[in-house]
Amino acid sequence: MIMKRIRYYLAFFALAGIMTAGIGRAWAYFTTYAEAQGSIAIELGDETEIEERFSGWVKHVTVTSEEGSEPVYIRAKAFGGGRYSLTYSGEGWSEGTDGYYYYDGMVPGGGKTTELSVSIGNIPEEELKDNLTFNVIVIYESTPVMYNEDGTPYADWNAVLDTGSTSPDSGQKEGE
Repeated sequence: MIMKRIRYYLAFFALAGIMTAGIGRAWAYFTTYAEAQGSIAIELGDETEIEERFSGWVKHVTVTSEEGSEPVYIRAKAFGGGRYSLTYSGEGWSEGTDGYYYYDGMVPGGGKTTELSVSIGNIPEEELKDNLTFNVIVIYESTPVMYNEDGTPYADWNAVLDTGSTSPDSGQKEGE
């Protein structure tokens, strides 16, 4: 009987030793804490908006960044089907290898791009006399300004913030 008691005591102390082996770390976890006071509003996502005007077979496009937004880079592209040619022009815009036109500078919150003009061409004279209708859709994307380790700004187009497009714009013969 004494041997049985000794075995129970040994088993109990072995189990107790195993259970208390990590108590120091556990106690440290439960006694370490941090407090914080105050609050700060965090706004996720910046918004941009496209503005368009149509005259003289040219779509005039600018993109505006919402007041208070972080600086962004902008790119735009127009689609008009294969029947008519689209010619881009505008100070501060340059063509990329992917068919987008990139605004050369960053657009700060509350700022806007210079005008990008998209001219619609190759319209046959007989169609100009008819009530010609067409759709030219402009899409644009914005991405936040990122910085290299040396402080040089760059655009990461894999991190697009805002993708916008306009509803199809029905254009008609000039003057109608």
